[in-house]
Amino acid sequence: MRFLSILANYLSVVSASTLGKRAPTPGSLSQVTSFGNAPTKAAFYIYVPKKLAASPGIIVAVHYCSGTAQAYFNGSPYKTLAEQYGFIVIYPSSPHSGTCWDVSSKATLSHEGGGDSHTIANMVKWTVTEYKADTSKVFVTGTSSGGMMTNVLAATYPDVFKAGIVYSGVGAGCFASSAGGVAAWNNSCANGQSTATPQKWAQVVFDMYKGYNGTRPKMQVYHGSADATLRPQNYQETMKQWAGVFGYNYDKPESTKSNDPQSGYTRTVYGPSVEGIYAQGVGHSVNIRGADDMKYFGFT
Repeated sequence: MRFLSILANYLSVVSASTLGKRAPTPGSLSQVTSFGNAPTKAAFYIYVPKKLAASPGIIVAVHYCSGTAQAYFNGSPYKTLAEQYGFIVIYPSSPHSGTCWDVSSKATLSHEGGGDSHTIANMVKWTVTEYKADTSKVFVTGTSSGGMMTNVLAATYPDVFKAGIVYSGVGAGCFASSAGGVAAWNNSCANGQSTATPQKWAQVVFDMYKGYNGTRPKMQVYHGSADATLRPQNYQETMKQWAGVFGYNYDKPESTKSNDPQSGYTRTVYGPSVEGIYAQGVGHSVNIRGADDMKYFGFT
């Protein structure tokens, strides 16, 4: 009897291990538990559509504080759009208390530095290999803390991502902690008091991946004028940052158009790779515009 009990326990362990490493089920949110180097405990959830393209694109969709991969999966339009366009969606899930992302530590603000950004980048690399994904169609988007991480990923892994869409975030490095805190809150940044020139903001990005001189992801940034959590000045500082990165004149954008893409929104284009959309009267956070995201990412 003892032998049978030991055998049953062994089979149970093997079964659990197999379940943990089972291939994702098309058409449902699945967790990947083994994907190579994972310097932090950020969890990796993936949605592989039933109608997967032959060489699929990838969108990394990053949740907000208090959110989870499951919440962003259910509350954002990307799973439905994935079935329409055949791309894969990666939903990382924060390991930190309160489930904000670490956008403050030196580790996460450095290319291959060992922080959450590094773990998420390795989720992408695993997915590219596993599904023979099109590396020219790898994108990132997120809301609030996820918007902050979108900027961080665009800065630390410009060799991985081709475009980013930021919903109600702050610029890359704005939440940096002088004490090296992981997932630390930064009141000065949140309140819009961290201001700098486009050149200084751009240097913050350049310092996250020193020596990199390749192409960088194009960026689209949404922010609400009534955002009381991440004050509206953060929109201006983020636009300064990306305008500076691409060498555009922040003070002389190429175009400004009112009521675009909807009434009360203003689209400002700084150059081919940077544009911002300021939502008058909108708080925290701006609603995701899935169909417009598809156009910006080039799926339509």
